[in-house]
Amino acid sequence: MASTTTSLQIDWRQEWFEFEDATYLNLAGQSPLPRVSVRAVQTALEAKKFPHHKTDATYFEVPNRIRECLAKLIGGKSEEIALTSGASTGVAAVAYALTWRPGDEVIIAKGEFPLQYTAWKPMEEREGVNVKIVAPKNRFLSADDLIAAMTPRTRVVSVSLVRYDDGSLLDAPRVAAACHAQGALLLLDASQCCGAMTMDVNQLGADFLVCAGYKWLLSPFGTGFFWINSKHLPTVRPGPFYWMAVQGSDNFSALNFDDPKPAPNAKRWDAPEWASYFNFNLVAMDTSVELVSRIGPECVAAHNRKLIDLMFERLPKDRCTPASPLDAAQRGPYGCFAARSREKTAELYQRLRKENVIVSLREGNIRVSPHLYNTERDIDRLISVITP
Repeated sequence: MASTTTSLQIDWRQEWFEFEDATYLNLAGQSPLPRVSVRAVQTALEAKKFPHHKTDATYFEVPNRIRECLAKLIGGKSEEIALTSGASTGVAAVAYALTWRPGDEVIIAKGEFPLQYTAWKPMEEREGVNVKIVAPKNRFLSADDLIAAMTPRTRVVSVSLVRYDDGSLLDAPRVAAACHAQGALLLLDASQCCGAMTMDVNQLGADFLVCAGYKWLLSPFGTGFFWINSKHLPTVRPGPFYWMAVQGSDNFSALNFDDPKPAPNAKRWDAPEWASYFNFNLVAMDTSVELVSRIGPECVAAHNRKLIDLMFERLPKDRCTPASPLDAAQRGPYGCFAARSREKTAELYQRLRKENVIVSLREGNIRVSPHLYNTERDIDRLISVITP
């Protein structure tokens, strides 16, 4: 991985197609696909014309390469990573892999990204689980809020590492320590920071980590990954799994249909039909994740910190207020602000969209999420529309 100093000296903007008609500050909503990834898809499309040129090994090359690269990005092991269709797939895998007792608690946070609700609320009826929704005591959700809500019945705390609506960064190691002290587990959704912040799952203390690929991993929709600490692999419940996750599935001439056993690693949770060279999503993800690794998440973090600090400095104080922590150490790779009312915030968002300044409106906040293709000029453009 490139060092911060080296990476910051490179003009990475050439890796993307130029936005000729817009100021794009919405990577937390959707990443534009890098040039190298578009080329990879085009090459794969051409190759699909002549599948007889590909051996069976082709099916495994790309997925295995992605696992290795993701493992390096998060400080895990490749055998701990499943390739999924998004973050929701990973949370559902955890929900169905654990053995539950009626009355077990799952703690999530108020205003969380909807996948936390759609994954865990059905478990109340299915398993008798109690989903406890925690509201922040102060402005931003804190480790103290989650820890105070824990009881002896708490089984899982499932929460975003970086909030999608305000960009606040959770002190995950503190939550993990509290969970483990009483035998609970921590599941982190890293969709809004993985690839844009230095990350080590061992330091975070997480038991599980899920991530969508179409944001900071610069990949297409329908990509993502699920990481499970390998110490939990022997204890999870069996469930249906993709046929190519069967032990020995790399030998297509001798597949075991009578008593199929899942792979002894996280591969058992792979989303079906990832088949390597013929899956254009994964071909693009392969090159995108490699680019993320080559750039270095620390480079993205430093670049975005500078731009977001500049934005907060230049916001008109009489009409706008920051909606993210001003201390960069307490937020993710983007920042949010709001006008003096939700109605005025919505009006301001519509004005920005009309002027082709592309941001997101999330829970009453305007979210600004730049990347390496953005410059101070883009922040100037944002501010000029806010203060005509």
